[in-house]
Amino acid sequence: MASLFSELQVRDVTLRNRIAVSPMTQFSSPDGLVTDWHLAHLGSKAAGGAGMVMVEQVAVAPEGRMSTTCAGLWNDEQGEALARIARFVRSVGCVPGIQLGHSGRRGCVEPPWLGGGHLPVDHPDAWEMIGPSALPFGGVMHRTPREMTRDDIVAMAGAYAAAARRAREAGFEWLEIHAAHGFLLSSFFSPLSNHRTDEYGGDFAGRSRFLVDVVEAVRAEWPERLPLSMRFGVTEFAPGSQTIEDSVALARLLKPKGLDLVDVSFGGNSGQAQTPWEAEGFMVPAAERIRREADILTAANWNLADPHFADAIVREARVDVVMLGRPMLANPHWPVYAAMVLGQERPYDLLPVQFSTWLNKYQRSRVNDGFGHITGRAAEPDAAAAE
Repeated sequence: MASLFSELQVRDVTLRNRIAVSPMTQFSSPDGLVTDWHLAHLGSKAAGGAGMVMVEQVAVAPEGRMSTTCAGLWNDEQGEALARIARFVRSVGCVPGIQLGHSGRRGCVEPPWLGGGHLPVDHPDAWEMIGPSALPFGGVMHRTPREMTRDDIVAMAGAYAAAARRAREAGFEWLEIHAAHGFLLSSFFSPLSNHRTDEYGGDFAGRSRFLVDVVEAVRAEWPERLPLSMRFGVTEFAPGSQTIEDSVALARLLKPKGLDLVDVSFGGNSGQAQTPWEAEGFMVPAAERIRREADILTAANWNLADPHFADAIVREARVDVVMLGRPMLANPHWPVYAAMVLGQERPYDLLPVQFSTWLNKYQRSRVNDGFGHITGRAAEPDAAAAE
């Protein structure tokens, strides 16, 4: 029986545990270049004991960014900057992963702390957005994208392939394709955003065709020995969205083309979505079903911070990998915290020797579960101090 702290081998890559750091866009990459911020951000999670750290979505083309300060991988300079992160993550025993994507109609926006809306058309930094159909997302993202031509689609599959080659050359060992959260591939798969009448729209075969093209193009550049995953937007939590059955069928279609794992999330193509944000593990049932019915590894996201719950969904074979975002922002040593909560014998062994040597030697560091500042509980005074 697997557990949260079991190894997982996928092709020639072994994760030391089932905890992965979700890709989290930082809006901190001038000219698409990752910086020291990313090294500190991602390096802390890798040194904190995670099995894999996934670099945020990197755009495969300049117009594929969300904002002017989002990361990219459309040129070699960006690949060289990312290589530094891959080297450090690997040096502390963690698998370096990277996510490729294109923002589509959700691009050309301000950072979220400035409102997250589209830049005006006449803004000096604005660009033309593209999508499957000329349909705006709505709300603060009100601009209408240009409907992609067939030539655009073919060229974009090539851009994904070129980015995969650069990811390989940069030393990454796990590659993920982003097809969720309302970004380009997700908008092709969703009937809410894809109203095309050609071979890239309409029924399941049409709406999934671009995703198939991208996987085939990427696999031609991504080594056979290295894992490939895709983040699926399995539902919009809105009427008329793609179904879980669609995602099961997509996983079955892509698995023989080289897909190893489905990273299950929401579609994000509807401004009217009723997403159950507060529910614990609300994407787990979909991940479990895809895992069972498509016979493929799955990862789950969203509200998985309770170590007992995270461990249970792995032990019960509902998912294979737990993806954590905000819990790892709050506590980069969350794997150690989880190991303590779950009664692992030597939780500090998850850390590099520069940390574990001293933490194992001085066990008083484990007061308040070792995370007093995280748990919010004051240390209980011992009897001598009380007297």
